[in-house]
Amino acid sequence: MISLSDTAVVILNYNGKHWLEKFLPSVIAYSADAQIVVADNASTDNSVDFLRSVFPQVRLVRLEKNWGFCKGYNEALQQIQAKYFVLLNSDVEVSSNWLAPLIDFLEKNPDVIVVQPKIKSFSNRTHFEYAGAAGGFLDRWGYAFCRGRIFDTCEKDEGQYDTNLEIFWATGACMVVRAEWWYKLGGFDEYLFAHFEEIDFCWRVQRAGGKVVCISASEVFHVGGGTLQASHPRKTFLNYRNNLIVLAKNLPFPQNFFKILVRLFLDGFSSWLFLKKGQWRHIGAIIKAHWAFYAYLIFYRKTQPPLPKNISLSKVSVVWEYFVKKRKTYQEICRNL
Repeated sequence: MISLSDTAVVILNYNGKHWLEKFLPSVIAYSADAQIVVADNASTDNSVDFLRSVFPQVRLVRLEKNWGFCKGYNEALQQIQAKYFVLLNSDVEVSSNWLAPLIDFLEKNPDVIVVQPKIKSFSNRTHFEYAGAAGGFLDRWGYAFCRGRIFDTCEKDEGQYDTNLEIFWATGACMVVRAEWWYKLGGFDEYLFAHFEEIDFCWRVQRAGGKVVCISASEVFHVGGGTLQASHPRKTFLNYRNNLIVLAKNLPFPQNFFKILVRLFLDGFSSWLFLKKGQWRHIGAIIKAHWAFYAYLIFYRKTQPPLPKNISLSKVSVVWEYFVKKRKTYQEICRNL
C-alpha cells in the first residue's frame, strides 16, 4: 500500500468557516497519513478559532493578509515540507479513495508533474463540474474547455472518460504537484491573483518538459463558486484579463500577437452576448480587462524564465464548434483530433 506521509493536502481559506465545517471532515477521514494544512488568508470570520477548537489535528498556517489565490498558495507552501503538494479548494468533498491513486501514479511515472482527479458536481453528483471536469485543454484561440465540460454544458459521467489521459491543464480546485517542480517553476504567477493561474502553471510545466494527467480512478465533488460566484463581474474581469496574459506569456511571437488579436475580436462577441442578457456590468468588466491587459504588457510584464519547449494549442475552435455547429460535448468536438 502506498504511503502518503510525504504528501501535504493544503487548503487555502478566506472567510470559509462554513466550507471547512462541511468538508474538512471528509478530508481528514479519507487522507490516511497525509499532512493536512489549512492556510488562512487573514480571514475576518472566526475560521481560525473554529479550526483551533474543532480540528486541532490540522496544521494552521496563518498569512498576514489576503494575498489572493496565487500568492496565498506561494506564501503558504514556502512553510510546508513535502514531496507532493495537494492544492484543494475548501468547497470540495473528497471520496474514500481519492488521494492514493493520484500519488501512486506520480510515484510510478516520474515524467508526470501534475495530476488531477475527476471533478464532479457536489449538487448534481452524477455530472461533471465546471472547474476541471475530467481534465482541461485550450482551444486554438486559448479558450479553456474540458473533457466533460464545454462552456456551460456539463456532461453526465457515464464512464465515457474513465481512462487516464495526458491533458493540457489540471484544475486548481484539486491538483497534485511535485514540490520540487513547484519551486523550480516559481509556483503561481502572483500577478494573476486568481483564475487561470493553474493553466499558466501547467503550461510552464509542459514547456519545461513535464506532463499533466487526469487520473480517472480518483474523483472529488466540488461546489464551485465558493469564493467568487460565476455571475460576479470581478470574476469576468479576472478570467478575461488573465486569459490574455497567459497567452502573451506562453505563446511565441508572432503567434501570440495573432491569436490575441483574434481573441480581442471574440471578446467583443462575448460582450454582445452579455448585451443581449442586459448584463452591463460584465461588458464593463471585459472592457476593463482589456485595458488592464494593455497595462500589463506596458508596465508589468517580466522577462519569462527560459523554458525549452513551445507547446502548441489544440487545432479545434470550441467557439465555432459549440455556437455554430452546436456540438456540446468533448467527444463530439474532439473525436477526429
